[in-house]
Amino acid sequence: MTAAAPAPRPDSRARSGAARRRGRRGAALTLLAWGAGITFCLPALWMALTSLRSETDAAAVPPALGAPLTLDGYRAFFDGGGATPWPPLINSVTASLGATLLVLVLALPAAYALSVRPVRRWTDVLFFFLSTKMLPVVAGLLPVYLLARDTGMLDNIWLLVILYTSMNLPIAVWMLQSFLADVPVAVIEAARVDGAGVPAVLVRVVAPIAGPGIAATALICFIFSWNELLFARVLTSVTAQTAPVFLTGFVTSQGLFLAQLCAASVVVSLPVLAAGFAAQDRLVQGLSLGAVK
Repeated sequence: MTAAAPAPRPDSRARSGAARRRGRRGAALTLLAWGAGITFCLPALWMALTSLRSETDAAAVPPALGAPLTLDGYRAFFDGGGATPWPPLINSVTASLGATLLVLVLALPAAYALSVRPVRRWTDVLFFFLSTKMLPVVAGLLPVYLLARDTGMLDNIWLLVILYTSMNLPIAVWMLQSFLADVPVAVIEAARVDGAGVPAVLVRVVAPIAGPGIAATALICFIFSWNELLFARVLTSVTAQTAPVFLTGFVTSQGLFLAQLCAASVVVSLPVLAAGFAAQDRLVQGLSLGAVK
């Protein structure tokens, strides 16, 4: 006769039941995350689809889902009726990249001083940096406009570079301070013992270790600069017009413009999307670098 199999112990049944519950909970959270992601992506996908419709089909109510696809909206954007989009796109690239580089050059030493070699009451300094973002942007629009007018800087791309640098510098210092706080102090002290000065420590030691955090900060500053509209709309007209300002010219009170506007929005969004996809690994690493202390 064969011996009967031993009955499972109560604790093993409890563990298997808990594992099944965790599995179901994980599956539900996964479905919820996918649903949220698809929901957030739907407007962008609908914009891309609308850009491939004719103006009549794009304005149809209810939407004509089976309407034929066309590139007329993109042709109209690049033709522009005499207004080419390349100067505004170049201005946006110049202002965004220039401001991002200046922000990193200024924010990295400041964050180093607040994290690796903290000053007295450094938390108050960080709060002061962050408090500058609490002022509504429109509140400083008139003083900035008057100053730009009196100094002859209206419709000048370098004025936007300076403004975007000042607008992004507080958040960059705040982010980089969190990232640089995770840099091992022993490595920095070893570099000092070897005779490295502060610039050499920043470039050769701190920057490679905190590279993902610096990349995440640079990408966020670039996106903020690229998407800025209010100052660019008021302080520029023709010479320094940026891509977001150029987009507003497609909204008219006469005729249909939805497909052309969506095509222009897709083109203007591509540089930011390309930068995000190219740096997504470093962005995730950087944003998680200072999350857990």
